[in-house]
Amino acid sequence: MAASKKAPERRPFGRRFLTDPTRLFQHNAWDHVEWSEEQEASARSKVQENSSQLLPQDKQEEYEVNAKRYWDDFYKIHENGFFKDRHWLFTEFPELAPNRNPSQNGDSVHEFSNKEESDNEGLGSCENGHCSLETRAENQVNLIRGSPKICTEELAAQKHSELNRSDGDYPGSSASYRVLEVGCGAGNTVFPILQTNNDPGLFVYCCDFSTTAVDLVQNNAEYDSSRCFAFVHDLCNDQSPFPMPEESLDVVILIFVLSAILPEKMQGIVNRLSRLLKPGGMILLRDYGRYDLAQLRFKKGQCLSDNFYVRGDGTRVYFFTQGELDDLFTTAGLEKIQNLVDRRLQVNRGKQMTMYRVWIQCKYRRPAAPQP
Repeated sequence: MAASKKAPERRPFGRRFLTDPTRLFQHNAWDHVEWSEEQEASARSKVQENSSQLLPQDKQEEYEVNAKRYWDDFYKIHENGFFKDRHWLFTEFPELAPNRNPSQNGDSVHEFSNKEESDNEGLGSCENGHCSLETRAENQVNLIRGSPKICTEELAAQKHSELNRSDGDYPGSSASYRVLEVGCGAGNTVFPILQTNNDPGLFVYCCDFSTTAVDLVQNNAEYDSSRCFAFVHDLCNDQSPFPMPEESLDVVILIFVLSAILPEKMQGIVNRLSRLLKPGGMILLRDYGRYDLAQLRFKKGQCLSDNFYVRGDGTRVYFFTQGELDDLFTTAGLEKIQNLVDRRLQVNRGKQMTMYRVWIQCKYRRPAAPQP
């Protein structure tokens, strides 16, 4: 009697992974691909090569001083592009919509996720470290043009000061579930949350370094000031106020944001964000992992420091290891819930080209208050 065939192991959420190399170009994306020692060594060699020539210190200082202008220019260029919302958010981060029905809106969230991340359009585009499937300019938001709103950090600070003259009176003060997205861009995370999470107690804060990005959020037809508050904020300025008090947030979201910051400033930023969390509140992060395709595509002369680069448009990006992120969050007093590497093989069938993406996803929680 022939032995029965053992069914292949399945990953959570029905994710696909490569079992037959001959079928490589029949599909668009494979999740959780294991790297061989040869692949790892090749990637390490490419990084050593493109890091061998660092930018002069005066040029590095120029990119730091003008960082806001570069991000403003980025959003001015991409504001009317064909973007995609991050529907995968609720598969990877169910904390953003705790009461959500997985079959809501017809299709499953992961079916959205597969379509979003498998789309061949622009799949081979990866210039100067910007790769088409992970930048905030790749996510769909329908922007409604309107007269630009005044939204400067000075006005935000003034409003914050006025709001706090009355004890406990601040945007979202009556909400029961508060979420902050840092680095909101054009709203590619904020609007899916507002559309999906119908909790009447929900309030979403969102901020960005770029005034242009915040203007785009505020001028979007989906922006609802009764459920959302968008504001300009410089994470690197520890004197820049948040509109909510410490220990008031349930969730802080960091999606491809921490990597854009000068590495020596990251710890202070994580410390500050962790103090905004309620006991039991969580930071959710998804960002670039070491040896991602975007890192390997950089040329000599674009490296600022170890694993930190400047793109052709002046924006910067760092590529993390799991250990580096764990150190940042645990030093801030948070406890690890999740810290995983997502290695993904993406295939452009038309060009018969394979690309390896590496992202890191983390969840860290502020310890619950001790019982009296």
